[in-house]
Amino acid sequence: MSSNYKSLGIRPIVNANATLTKLGGSLMPAEVRQVMQDAAQSFVDMHDLQQKVGGRLAEITRNEAAFVSCGAATGLLLATAACIQKASGATYENFPNPPETQNEVIVQRMHRNPYDYAVRQAGASLVEIGTMNGTSPDDLENAYSSSTVAIFWFQGDMNQPYELSLKDVIQSAKKHGVPVIVDGAAQLPPASNLWNFTQQGADLAIFSGGKDLSGPQASGLVVGKWEWIERLRVLGAPNHGVGRPMKVGKEEMMGLLAAVERYVSLDHDHLLEVYEQRVQIWIQGLNGKGGLSAKRDYPNEAGQPVPRALVQLPDKLPKDQLVAQLMDSEPAVSVAPSEALNAILLNPMTVSDEETQIVLDQILSLIY
Repeated sequence: MSSNYKSLGIRPIVNANATLTKLGGSLMPAEVRQVMQDAAQSFVDMHDLQQKVGGRLAEITRNEAAFVSCGAATGLLLATAACIQKASGATYENFPNPPETQNEVIVQRMHRNPYDYAVRQAGASLVEIGTMNGTSPDDLENAYSSSTVAIFWFQGDMNQPYELSLKDVIQSAKKHGVPVIVDGAAQLPPASNLWNFTQQGADLAIFSGGKDLSGPQASGLVVGKWEWIERLRVLGAPNHGVGRPMKVGKEEMMGLLAAVERYVSLDHDHLLEVYEQRVQIWIQGLNGKGGLSAKRDYPNEAGQPVPRALVQLPDKLPKDQLVAQLMDSEPAVSVAPSEALNAILLNPMTVSDEETQIVLDQILSLIY
């Protein structure tokens, strides 16, 4: 057979950018790939598998219940749908019911991002509170109405000291009987986030299976209260509900389970040391070379507690030009352009030790 990247004219990429969907997420380790291959060899009852895998994932992540979704965005959609379903009393066959009902999800203005489209896709409208300069408790209290079905919280690089904290949001929501959904798609590490948000009182927390978990790219992990997991499970595949188009295969379910089991057993302190070493290799190899200025930057692009290298470029070398040249090089290298500076950012999480040196060599070859 000739079904491989080369036969299609696709070039593999050295990823010093991030666990981006447009680059394929992350690389699955051998043990995860083997579990998926084994899962592909048998037919199973998918209802039973989802519940059994969810039960095991709940144990591992110290939650009441868990669910495997088709990516984190589907997790957001189904979580929102579950909140709408409870408020409307709809069954999965006639969701949402009644269709003219207003379903409002409260979100802080500074937390708005492209992924909240999944919340709106479920049939909810977003009610913004606060401004980009801050959110007050009164902003939240004044936003509640009889149409409120949930509060959406984004955890990541948009978090600011002047936002309304998750603790305060949860405390307020509990008084009003409103569930809180946390989008933590890219918020691993730390591994403790798998239970941190829900132990604080969030009803549901959602993670990507294809980022630092290194599971299947087409998988997401939803953890939280049993009631909410059960509601969204009924709305998802293989049921013919709103989530039917977003089905998860048996291979992805088993692959995500293997990935989470692996992830919680890793020595994360050692991994951070490895990341620091890679960043230092880039800094020492690039700083002062060809007009470059390199330094350690922290945290990374997703707000994760991981370092990266920030490489300031001379004015004569625009960042977009270097980014394009690196992608055209052999092998192709993907790096992130800085939003505010004429600089590139190098991520140590998505490269091997060998690739760390390749990234360094490719940059040096292009600046001299």
